[in-house]
Amino acid sequence: MKTPTAHWADEHRQAADCLGSDGALAGEVPGFAARPQQQQMAAAVERVFGQDEVLIVEAGTGTGKTFAYLVPALLSGQKVIVSTGTRHLQDQLFHRDLPTVQSALAVPVHAALLKGRANYLCHHRLEITRSEGRLRDRQQVSQLEAVADWSGRTRSGDIAELTGIPEDAAIWSRVTSTAENCLGQQCDWFAKCHVIQARRAAQEADLVVINHHLLCADLALKEEGFGELLPGADVFIVDEAHQLPETAARFFGLTLSSRQLQELAQDSITEYLRETAEQQGLPDIARQLEHALQDVRLAMGQGEQRSPWSRLAANAELGKHLATLRGQLDQLAAALELQAERSRGLDNCYQRAQKLQGLLAQTTEQPPENHVHWFETWRQSFRINLTPLDVADIFGSRRHELPSHWVFTSATLSVNGNFDHFARQLGLEDAVTLNLDSPFDYRNHALFYVPEGLPEPNAADYTERMLDISEQIIRAARGRTFVLFTSYRALHTAQRRLQERCDFPLLVQGSAPRNELLERFRELGNAVLLGTSSFWEGVDVRGGALSCVIIDKLPFASPGDPVWQARIDALKARGGNPFIDEQLPHAVITLKQGVGRLIRDVDDRGVLVICDPRLVGKRYGRVFLNSLPDMRRTREFSDVTAFFAAGDSASWQTT
Repeated sequence: MKTPTAHWADEHRQAADCLGSDGALAGEVPGFAARPQQQQMAAAVERVFGQDEVLIVEAGTGTGKTFAYLVPALLSGQKVIVSTGTRHLQDQLFHRDLPTVQSALAVPVHAALLKGRANYLCHHRLEITRSEGRLRDRQQVSQLEAVADWSGRTRSGDIAELTGIPEDAAIWSRVTSTAENCLGQQCDWFAKCHVIQARRAAQEADLVVINHHLLCADLALKEEGFGELLPGADVFIVDEAHQLPETAARFFGLTLSSRQLQELAQDSITEYLRETAEQQGLPDIARQLEHALQDVRLAMGQGEQRSPWSRLAANAELGKHLATLRGQLDQLAAALELQAERSRGLDNCYQRAQKLQGLLAQTTEQPPENHVHWFETWRQSFRINLTPLDVADIFGSRRHELPSHWVFTSATLSVNGNFDHFARQLGLEDAVTLNLDSPFDYRNHALFYVPEGLPEPNAADYTERMLDISEQIIRAARGRTFVLFTSYRALHTAQRRLQERCDFPLLVQGSAPRNELLERFRELGNAVLLGTSSFWEGVDVRGGALSCVIIDKLPFASPGDPVWQARIDALKARGGNPFIDEQLPHAVITLKQGVGRLIRDVDDRGVLVICDPRLVGKRYGRVFLNSLPDMRRTREFSDVTAFFAAGDSASWQTT
């Protein structure tokens, strides 16, 4: 990999100048302050637009990486696709950041927002759901009427507009389409289809904001893709790029879910009744498929699981129920074939049944080489997965079919100062790399505390001992704390204990939607929030409401995870070192995400607490320490109490 030189950066200054103290952004953004790191990144991105190369940039918290890539993108005059991690980040980028930069630069760039089809209202599905009247409860009926009322007003059909209905509400699956149940050009509503309209707008736009799921779906040639959009682009900018390898692994593999089969059965019944109103025959076969699905789920065991498929190999009962499921699916496919000419809906169900027959065979028989065969279960559903061990070759070959201008950026891509791990995952070994530290003054605004006296994390009493210390820290911080856990078991232990003993408002992941919990945390100003993986990244709480982040353990992936175990075994077979090559780099990047929750603005102050004694007791702990921002470190609790009591970061300056 290559690193830029000073001369290299000097050649590309237009974007950097726009982000200077006298630049275009200074007069547009209230409180704007020029940041050398942001200008350096903008110059590096600007170079990519004129060179056939790949750039990897780690931009520390506060760099302002979004502006650093949007400015050169808008000035380039080229077609640019920006991919980010989640739909929420898409909305923020498109509705807030992009208009700000466009206004400042006064460039006539046409931009578009494109999400996956599940984010858009489907008129056909809405019509069917309203006509069949089979909703489970009054809440869904009320939500359906709200959707119907909104459907006459919306122009985009983006369900994010309808904020009164939770994003995980069951009604959404009834009024949006999937790649399987979409009727395509045969649909009566095709001319007014929101998905088609969004894709056409994206094809015509100069800059398109998508997410990693869409990017990988199109690269993997899945039906979620959007035609000629990717080949028509000149430059690809991948934000939150640390998430991309895992997303790519999912999309370059195969998955069969019980939901796919369940929806096929339900849609087959609905479409058949619309045409014949006969309750017997095909509906009976579809209901038998639903019963067979339930039997398979029960035979897979109780509770939530994530395990290798081989664990079920000796389960004779499961084998029997899978054979029944295959038989019922074959019967439904045969019945649908006889009815397919009746309507486009029934023909669509027949096509889906045929595809699911093949997918069921692929995911329950011998997996292809270099794939992990594993399953997941929830209370009433399951998924069977075939995940490639390595996506570097697949991703690389698909990327090379497209224009070679690529930027990958995130606040967390390097480990101990290098990008080898991230680059290796995606086959980017020849990329130019740039590592930009955060402009925030961590040295004077943050304190890093590693408590003394804790046992090894595998000790039976570790969580209780860790919580003893956490309670003291929470009192010193007067609430205002995130406690981040590496497991749900530890979180639930903390919840049971702190519900009785915490003197401050307690918010717990899972008790409400994430955004609602965060809003309450900000409003309360003295709350304690307990969270696991979903709160380690993508969470932005600025100001004094969050003044302390406590992390229970170094976030090594669970050794029992089937995908991780398969990767470890494969690395061992090739003579590699799984811990050094895979487990340690992944844990470092995850830890950096959690640490990044603490300081979110130039005036923020706070204490970072990592309880795990391995950080200072193991040789590899130095890799973690070298990868974190430069903070004053202490092992004395008195320093923590003094920090919170002082209220003046200047008192912590190093002499």
